[in-house]
Amino acid sequence: MNRCPLPNPRRTAAAVIVGCAVALIAAVVWPGRAQAHERWQAPDIEHDGRMDVVFPAADALPDPRLTPGAINPAVTQHNLARTICRRGGYTRSIRPPQAYTERLKRRQVRQYGYARQMGRDAGMLRHYEEDHLISLELGGSPSDPRNLWPEPHRVIGGWGSYAKDQLENRLHAMVCAERISLVDAQRLIATDWIGAYKRYVGPAPTQRRSHRYGG
Repeated sequence: MNRCPLPNPRRTAAAVIVGCAVALIAAVVWPGRAQAHERWQAPDIEHDGRMDVVFPAADALPDPRLTPGAINPAVTQHNLARTICRRGGYTRSIRPPQAYTERLKRRQVRQYGYARQMGRDAGMLRHYEEDHLISLELGGSPSDPRNLWPEPHRVIGGWGSYAKDQLENRLHAMVCAERISLVDAQRLIATDWIGAYKRYVGPAPTQRRSHRYGG
């Protein structure tokens, strides 16, 4: 919480007044950002010695106008054993080249306006994973821009890319065990992956990174 600085005998009265005014303005203009910063000063948001940008909870889900999701028509309920449930390298064989996803990531970070909303540092690509909304392991389209988006790594509440990875793995296991249909899994992750996480993984995400099959 923003507080007026405590009096210091070495500081003039004018300096204290200026400090109070700055703190008050910050609290009024950026209340949500200030609270988010305080709530997430934890070791797990440090990346290579730098503090990551922590995004508002609303940024955990993609803009449905820009990223509605798209499926891979080659994956169906009838050929799961030969496609996404096949052991060894299926998603790796259809993953688009990094050069393609990197270009798309740069463009989409601008489209999403992250730097405009959060400040210039939010425009840095290291804060995002170019993620398949419907993951490859759930029959998502590998290269359709409608199925790819710059997903923030760190979101208030822990609802960033690492949590979504956990859900993808859980839904993949359920589809291959015939506990849920492919179409239902695709719909759940495309429309509200946070709701699906709470239903199938747990009420709140852990901060650990999970093994990824094909997000």
